[in-house]
Amino acid sequence: MSDKPLTIQSDRTMLLDVHSPSAASCREDIMAFSDLVKSPEHVHTYMLSSLSLWNAISSGISTDEILTRLRRWSRYELDERVVFFIEDQGKRYGDFVLEEYDEEHLLLSVRRPVFALQLRSEKTLSGLLVPNDGSSFLVDRMQRGTLKARMIKLGFPVDDRIPLKKGTPFPIRLRDSFQPRGYQEEAAASLLGDGGCGTGFGTMVLPCGSGKTIVGMLIMASLSTHTLILTPNITALRQWKRELLEKTELKDGDIGEYSGERKEIRPITICTYQVLAWRSGEEEEYRHFDLFRSKDWGLIIYDEVHMLPAPVFRITAELQAIHRLGLTATLVREDGLEDEVFSLVGPKRYDTPWLELERAGFIAKAYCHELRIPLPEDLEVPYALASGREKFRIAAENPRKTDAVKALLEKHKGDRILIIGQYIEQLKALQKELGFPLITGTMANRKRDELYQGFRDGSLDVLIVSKVANNAIDLPDASVLIEISGTFGSRQEEAQRLGRILRPKSKDSHFYTLVTEYSREEEFAQNRQKFLSEQGYSYTIERM
Repeated sequence: MSDKPLTIQSDRTMLLDVHSPSAASCREDIMAFSDLVKSPEHVHTYMLSSLSLWNAISSGISTDEILTRLRRWSRYELDERVVFFIEDQGKRYGDFVLEEYDEEHLLLSVRRPVFALQLRSEKTLSGLLVPNDGSSFLVDRMQRGTLKARMIKLGFPVDDRIPLKKGTPFPIRLRDSFQPRGYQEEAAASLLGDGGCGTGFGTMVLPCGSGKTIVGMLIMASLSTHTLILTPNITALRQWKRELLEKTELKDGDIGEYSGERKEIRPITICTYQVLAWRSGEEEEYRHFDLFRSKDWGLIIYDEVHMLPAPVFRITAELQAIHRLGLTATLVREDGLEDEVFSLVGPKRYDTPWLELERAGFIAKAYCHELRIPLPEDLEVPYALASGREKFRIAAENPRKTDAVKALLEKHKGDRILIIGQYIEQLKALQKELGFPLITGTMANRKRDELYQGFRDGSLDVLIVSKVANNAIDLPDASVLIEISGTFGSRQEEAQRLGRILRPKSKDSHFYTLVTEYSREEEFAQNRQKFLSEQGYSYTIERM
């Protein structure tokens, strides 16, 4: 084969020339055992990691097949260090096997006696393992997920051979009039495999606006079982319900809302993370965790899984016998808990470059702009004397940003525009100046939904929103987003905010970030800018 688009480096990064005629075929071959790191316009970077290799092997791809695919596409002979790493990681998978034992316990068998000795001495595993004989341990069924998560951190992948439960059957059919896109079907198949024989748990990484909800519905229809859907807020909850009623043959009575307002448990139940993680005091148990045990669920969907609260990780560790699906636009977590998502919900099964979907017309073409704005003279001395956090706040609330917002509103007159910020007082001042509605977390859900609906039907062209609109808000006609302040340098937040304007539409989208020049805000903006550039978006910087 003369066309070999892949350069594999000794540090295990792999560079894919996207202009190669064989780029798509190569990507299809390597995505099963590598992680997409960044995807700018010319060369996409993938990484071979222990976790990505173990995930592939657990799905039935051998190390020999991995090496065969790499040699098929590599422009150069494989570095021996890369070959050794792949073969070494492949040998490690299978050293620890988890199988059925009795009603209360599972059996962890260890292939090498030296590893059994090491497990006995590991403090992080204390209390999880009960010695059975020289090469095996008993494990409480409820500790299945916790054990796997802690062993992954030690570099010990567990080959979990216990089949998933089917759950209570419940028919779920997509409407004949609904046609999913090819990549959505590919994503669903990556979890379930051909004929439903896949692993049955994992995470899908797709940009906002690309139809992650539809991937969930395809998997629901394939499994046809009682399903629990977890969402970040009540707006997202009700969007899921609308989508299910529109695209499947489910009836209103089949779908329950489990929120702060209602506590309905039905064959398809949609719940918010806030309700699950609520308790009246630190000494009290999480009273709504019983929802997980109230039905014989066959599938749990974690929408916006990057937002999964720490308490829900705990209960998720108990749910390793259930099909699990995580949905997100980015697995970046600023708290570094990505490995917890991988271990407890499931590893990444599907990822695709954002620009590939944009070129196909599945998400909107977007342009990113950073506008640098000077600080007023009367704030220069207070800024210079402030602490680090105070410096950021002064820069973020720069009053000259209001004039920049006015100029952008004039430039994009007639477009649907979202103005989003971090600080409520700043947003209230902007509302007073401009007169547009403001949505914050303290607003009643009914009023919030009315304003979102007004934006959708065109009776409102501009909304001012706090960070409550960062995630899972479906506003398909929004084409301009003006970010006046953000959460330091959060890449996760930047991805989610960009996602508010990525629904496909007849016009291009524009994402503006307002940054006070010569301030700490510039430093954090560089982190956000790097993230967007790595997704392939054009990024211009202008002074106002």
